[in-house]
Amino acid sequence: MVTPSQAARAAGNTGPRAATTAPSQHIPRRESEDSLQHLLQVLQSAVLSSGSTDDFGFDAGLTDGVLVPVLRPLYRSWFRVTTTGLGNIPESGPGLVVANHAGAIAVDALMTQVAIHDEHPSHRHLRSLTADLVFRLPLLKELAVRAGMVRASVPNAERLLERGELVGVWPEGFKGIGKPFNKRYQLQRFGRGGFVAVALRTGTPLIPTAIVGSEEIYPIIGDAKWLARIFDLPYFPITPTFPMLGPMGMIPLPSKWAIEFGEPIETAGYGRRAAEDPEVVFALADQVRDRIQQMLVTMLMQRTSVFA
Repeated sequence: MVTPSQAARAAGNTGPRAATTAPSQHIPRRESEDSLQHLLQVLQSAVLSSGSTDDFGFDAGLTDGVLVPVLRPLYRSWFRVTTTGLGNIPESGPGLVVANHAGAIAVDALMTQVAIHDEHPSHRHLRSLTADLVFRLPLLKELAVRAGMVRASVPNAERLLERGELVGVWPEGFKGIGKPFNKRYQLQRFGRGGFVAVALRTGTPLIPTAIVGSEEIYPIIGDAKWLARIFDLPYFPITPTFPMLGPMGMIPLPSKWAIEFGEPIETAGYGRRAAEDPEVVFALADQVRDRIQQMLVTMLMQRTSVFA
């Protein structure tokens, strides 16, 4: 089992100033800026467009033709994502991708979606279980629904898995993406293990997934709790560039990302009744959490630079 101190030491291998040091290599900023501008231009048309959708509102055509292409330059040129372990994601049928969560906003979920869509041989769509906050914002809600995101709940997760979808879950939730930079790559509590119970009831393999690079895009050095209360947010992050630089401070730092999909943990042998046994559920949740933490430590020890 990996301790928080081990994770902290591994995350600090590149030095305490790594997250705020400019990269030495040339980063194609123009492509990323064009991507962000294009994203703003397509938001309205994406919301107003009509297409074939499933019962959750997912529009595969819009996702493949507009949303993923908009995100692809960020994936390839800004974050320069590398992936390993894609063979651990099933070619078809249900799978539950369980990943660490970080970065002030859920950019990691979007990059994981692009990774699986572009890099997996079957070009599968990842259906992310998403917090209620996203669905409170009208424009963002419609866009998220069209992109395949689903409100996080046990019934929704079971419906998706029972019909053979690939589902993504980030059990740390807001505790993960809102944690301070000095706790980077230290996994937060996984809640009550609801994702494990869903996997047990549907016989779905759990796929531990580790993401390195997301912690450095918006290093959180403070939390303006009074602003969070005003805007009804779980936290209001203060970073070295935001809110001091205004909208410019919302441009993520171009850290180099790596995503590793670990060996699946099978659940079919337990049987559906195991989902009602807290000992089984908590033990499997701890196993997944420990697996992800160990993957993170190994990846961080192999990393030579945050930006290269």
